[in-house]
Amino acid sequence: MESLMAYVIGILFAAAIYMMLRRSIVKMVIGLILLSNAANLLIFAVSGMKRGAPPLIPEGASAPLGPVADPLPQALILTAIVIAFGVLAFAVVLIRRAYEIVGTDDLDQMKDTDT
Repeated sequence: MESLMAYVIGILFAAAIYMMLRRSIVKMVIGLILLSNAANLLIFAVSGMKRGAPPLIPEGASAPLGPVADPLPQALILTAIVIAFGVLAFAVVLIRRAYEIVGTDDLDQMKDTDT
C-alpha cells in the first residue's frame, strides 16, 4: 500500500508542477490545489498508514491499550485543508477581478498590461 501511495503522490506532484508552469492563471491555481493535496497525502504516508483506535487512555492505565492512531498528522492535515480552502477562495476572487480588468487569463498578456 505504501508503494502505491508513493506513486500516487509522485504523480500528483508532477501534475501540479506541470499545471503551475502553464501560462493560464486558472491552470496555475489548479496546480496549487494539486500541490496542496499531494503534500497532505505525503504527510499521511510518512506518518504511517495503519488503522488504529483513538488515542484514549483508559482510567487507571498509564498508556493506551493496543494500537492507536497518531492524531498529530490528522490535525496538521485538517489545518492545511482549511488554509488551502482560504487561499483557493482568495485566488478565485483575485483571478475573477484580474480577468474583468485585463480581459484574459494568459499570464504573458497580463504582463504586457503593466505600465
